[in-house]
Amino acid sequence: MSQNPTEFDIQHLDDELVLEYLQSDQEFFSRHPQLLTTLQLQDNRRGTISLVERQQQLLRDKVNLLEEEITQLLTVANQNDRLLTIFNDLYLNLIACDSFPVFCDYLQETTKRLLELSDVRLVLHHGNDALDHPILIDTIPAVQFANRFGKENYYFGRLTAAEQSLLFPNEETGSSCLVRLQHDGEDIGFIAFFAKDVEHFYPGIDTLLLEQFRHLVAKLLVTKFLTAN
Repeated sequence: MSQNPTEFDIQHLDDELVLEYLQSDQEFFSRHPQLLTTLQLQDNRRGTISLVERQQQLLRDKVNLLEEEITQLLTVANQNDRLLTIFNDLYLNLIACDSFPVFCDYLQETTKRLLELSDVRLVLHHGNDALDHPILIDTIPAVQFANRFGKENYYFGRLTAAEQSLLFPNEETGSSCLVRLQHDGEDIGFIAFFAKDVEHFYPGIDTLLLEQFRHLVAKLLVTKFLTAN
C-alpha cells in the first residue's frame, strides 16, 4: 500500500535550523549558484541588493575597518617613538643635574613644552628646607593621596576639587596623572602631571615609559639631593 509523502511544514523552520543546515552543507550554493544573484536582501543604505552584492559590501566594510585599525596603530607607534625620544633626552639631562633647581627645571620644561601638558608638581613626603622650587610641594602628608594609588603605582583621571586645589590651585577642568616615587621599597612622594583635556589621562594608559621614569627620578632624588642635605 503506497503512502503519500508527508508535506514539510515550513512553519517549523526557524533561523537556527536554516543556519545549522547551511553551515553543515558547504556545497549548497555550489549546487544552486543562481541563488547568489536572485536572492534579494534589504540594505539600509542601498535598498534591495543581491547576496553577492551584500558579500562584497561586507568585504569592503571589513577592509575599511582594517585600514582604520592600521592607521590608528601607526599613529600610536609614531607617538610612542616621539615619547621615547623625549624621555631619553630627559633621562640624560636629569642624570647630569648637580642641583635640585635645575633638576626640577628639566621636569617642568619637559612637561610643559615637550609633552604639551599644562603643569607638573613634585610632592615629597619628607620636607627639606634646603630644597626649593616652584613645582615642589613638601607639605602634603603621605596619607593624603594614598587612596588614589591603593596598591598601584599610578593614578589616571580626574581629581576632586580639594585634591586639585592642593596640587594645581591655578588650574580648572582637566585630568591628572599621579606617579608614585619609591626607593628601596619606601614611598618618598609622587609626581603629578596635569592636562587641560579631561580625557587626556584615563585608566588603562600604557605605563612602560612611566615605569622607567619613576624609578630613575626616585633614585636620582635620593642619591643626589635627599641624602646629601
